[in-house]
Amino acid sequence: MKPFFEARHLAYTYPGGSPAVRDISLAVTEASMTAVIGANGSGKSTLIRMLAGLSQPASGEILLDDIPLREWQPRLRAREIAYMPQVTTTAFPFRVLDVVLSGRTPHVPRFRLESPGDREKAFQALESTGAAHLADRCVTALSGGERQMVILARAIAQEPRLLLLDEPSNSLDLKHRAGLMRTLAKLREQRGLSVIMITHDLQLTGSLFDGIVALRCGEVAAQGRPDEVLRSELLAEIYGEPNVRAQRIGNQTLVWIDT
Repeated sequence: MKPFFEARHLAYTYPGGSPAVRDISLAVTEASMTAVIGANGSGKSTLIRMLAGLSQPASGEILLDDIPLREWQPRLRAREIAYMPQVTTTAFPFRVLDVVLSGRTPHVPRFRLESPGDREKAFQALESTGAAHLADRCVTALSGGERQMVILARAIAQEPRLLLLDEPSNSLDLKHRAGLMRTLAKLREQRGLSVIMITHDLQLTGSLFDGIVALRCGEVAAQGRPDEVLRSELLAEIYGEPNVRAQRIGNQTLVWIDT
């Protein structure tokens, strides 16, 4: 299957000359799920921000439907790609449904208000994340985990082809983490949604993702299927932890630290 989204030889340098990402390439096909893993400071969030068009690479190219991402108008790009950052702040006491409804902005004609159809899609996005019961709550009164599900619903309401997630399960309990992955799997099946997701939860990556990109010091240390990447010696190199262990059991991979 031909990829609709590609990153070719991306590099990024922080102001002052310190390199953060070097020579990273990846390709995304329809209805695929890719995990990005690596130790803190390995360049994961920088990579995701470049893929979202929020940071410009120092070199390399990002293509969406064979057109350079920088040539897409932001409004049109937002119909194709949605991004959920690692940290979200909501300083104003907006109603949850209105926060999710803001995800429909790329689809609303200029100088017009959202339609009843947009509101219905926003509510459906809340339902898909299991957060419909929060629709009339004030977003500033929610817990961190509840707020994460609302921000995810806002991204889903954009109806993108590609969803970029920066550690979305970071503040979620076990129930909501499982709900998140069920939601992504369902959207993949029903809409053909593709996902690139930064995660530290290696147990998730073993069975739910098609591919893994493992970063180390801003470079690709390994890239391939979960069974190719989630190996003890490779994880020990990536995380700098000699006692990490990985074992494949069926379509699952167990990862633990020997103490």
